[in-house]
Amino acid sequence: MPLEIIWYLVIMLSLICYAMLDGFDLGVGILHPFARNDAARRIFLNAIGPVWDGNEVWLVIVGGALFAGFPDVFATIFSAFYIPVMILLMGLIFRAVSIEFRSKRESPKWRESWDMLFAIGSLVISFGIGVVLGNLIEGMPLDADYYYTGTFSDFLSPFALLVGVTTVALFTMHGAIFLVMKTEGMLHDQIRKWIPRTIAFFIAMYLAVTIAVLVDKPYMIAPMQKYPIMFLIPLIALVTIISVPFLMKKKKDGWAFLSSCLSISFLLSLAAIGTFPYMVRSTTDTDTNSLTIFNSASSPLTLKVLLIIVAIGVPLVLAYGFYIYRIFRGKVEIDASSY
Repeated sequence: MPLEIIWYLVIMLSLICYAMLDGFDLGVGILHPFARNDAARRIFLNAIGPVWDGNEVWLVIVGGALFAGFPDVFATIFSAFYIPVMILLMGLIFRAVSIEFRSKRESPKWRESWDMLFAIGSLVISFGIGVVLGNLIEGMPLDADYYYTGTFSDFLSPFALLVGVTTVALFTMHGAIFLVMKTEGMLHDQIRKWIPRTIAFFIAMYLAVTIAVLVDKPYMIAPMQKYPIMFLIPLIALVTIISVPFLMKKKKDGWAFLSSCLSISFLLSLAAIGTFPYMVRSTTDTDTNSLTIFNSASSPLTLKVLLIIVAIGVPLVLAYGFYIYRIFRGKVEIDASSY
């Protein structure tokens, strides 16, 4: 297998891991304002407290892999998306600070302020990730030197906004299922009542995106038309999505969470298949001005050396994640060391 494709798979797998793991704690942040009291909000924070920072490591891996493996893609994306990336970074910063500072004082106003920043940061990150993904699927105006020639308003196309809202809906559902697994008592019962609404919200947005793709983005289904076996992927994705409400109704919360994770992985896989081999699709001249995994990759020697580093580093990240999740498994309990 060519090194370029291996590195493309590394980036996609890292994106999937990020969406599955950081997706649920972003969803918890979006749901945070709906908690009834301070005790419930503390449980929300402590449900993700031990793992949220480790989950974001996958985003660092994606950025590092793009910078080293596909430098032209890194340069184009981070220059074109300069303002959105800065907004996302601000969301990440304020969200992290709010988690750590929120419980440092007993003042209700102090806590309410950080709670608001935590929720806004989570919402901005979720929506921003979706908007970026929507733009990469739809394509961007690039010239022959791969410079972005559009304006900030071009990022906010109807399709990109639709994908942004869908991402918020997906992470909200994902976070609600995670909270059901981590809570008990009255709070658990309250969150369980939220689940049907979050699932309905996501399914409605998912159908809207699917219709938009089928009507206006024929290139996204062209690979599956060429290789019909690939239609199994959207079929499996649909099965995993439908399984979520069924499993939640049966109170098989862990299986529902796994199904939600699988739906995220298959949906991102569909996006990767539909855009392959383009990493940044040009809307001005797709054949000439687009950045693909082949015309934007680093030298073979660089990719080989980096692959050795990844082969050592990624298993360590996986082992650390497995260890942390195993230690902090089970229901959340508030004690003196809690947030």
